[in-house]
Amino acid sequence: MHPLFVLVMLASIATGYFAELLTLFLIVLVHEAGHLMTAKSFGWTIREVKLLPFGGVVEVDDASGLPAGQEAMVAIAGPLQNLWMGLAAWGCGQLGWWDAEWAAYVWKANVMIGLFNLLPIYPLDGGKLLQAAFSYSFNYFAMMKWTSRISIALSGLMVIVSLLAAIGPEGGIQLNLLAIGIFLVLSNWTYYRNIPYLFVRFLMHRDRVAARSAARGNDASPLFVSGQQPIGAVVRMLWREQYHHIYVIEPGGDAARVLPEERLIDCFLAERNPHRAVIELVS
Repeated sequence: MHPLFVLVMLASIATGYFAELLTLFLIVLVHEAGHLMTAKSFGWTIREVKLLPFGGVVEVDDASGLPAGQEAMVAIAGPLQNLWMGLAAWGCGQLGWWDAEWAAYVWKANVMIGLFNLLPIYPLDGGKLLQAAFSYSFNYFAMMKWTSRISIALSGLMVIVSLLAAIGPEGGIQLNLLAIGIFLVLSNWTYYRNIPYLFVRFLMHRDRVAARSAARGNDASPLFVSGQQPIGAVVRMLWREQYHHIYVIEPGGDAARVLPEERLIDCFLAERNPHRAVIELVS
C-alpha cells in the first residue's frame, strides 16, 4: 500500500469511518484485480501492485516493449470493475437487499473511483489510455513527452481547484484533492525527467517489436531521413508499434541507402554519440 493510502486509513479510523474505509479498500482491491487478471492473461510479468486511495498502479517488467492495444485493455479493465460493482450496489438498494443509504454510498464510491481513474493523467487509467492512443499518433519519444506534459498540466489544475475551494461558500481547502493532486504532479514531474532513461529502455527492447511485426507478416515501415541528421534525432523518430527500415538520403538527394533500425540503435547505445551524422553508418 502506498503511504498516501496509509494516511487515509489512519484518518478514517480516527474519524470513525472504518466501515467506509474497509469498503473503499475492497473497491480498490477489486479494481486492481481487474488490471491484474487482464495483464496476466496477456502474459505480462507483474512486479508489484501498489494500492492508492483512488485506485492503484500495476507495475510490470519491460513496460516499454508491450503493445499499446494490450496496455489500453489492461487500463480499462479497472474502471469496468467499478461499473459492475456500482450497478450491483444500486440494484441491491433498489431491491431492498441493502440499506438504501449504504447502497447509495457504495455505488457512488464506485462511480467516483471509476470516473476519477479515467482522467487523462498518468499513471491513472485514463492517462494510460491517452498514452496508448498517442502511440498511434506520435513516435515513442514524442508520446512520452506529450503524455507527461498533459498530465503535469491537469494535475497542477487539480491542485489549483483544491486550493480555490478555500474562497468558496464553504471556505475550506479540499485536502484529499490537494494531496492527490500534489502526488500526481510529483509523479509526472519525475516521469518527465526520466524520459531519457525510459527511452533507452524502450530501445533495448525493440527486438520484441521486430519479432511481433515478423509474426504478423507486416512489412517494415520506411523512415526517410537526411544523411546529415544526427543519430540521436533519427532514433527518436521510431514508433512504438512499427519496425523500421531507415532510408538515408545522401547529399544531393540522388540516392538513398537502407539502414536497418538495429544498426542505428546499436550505434546509439554503444557509442553514445548522438551528434554523429547518420550517413556515417552507411558509408
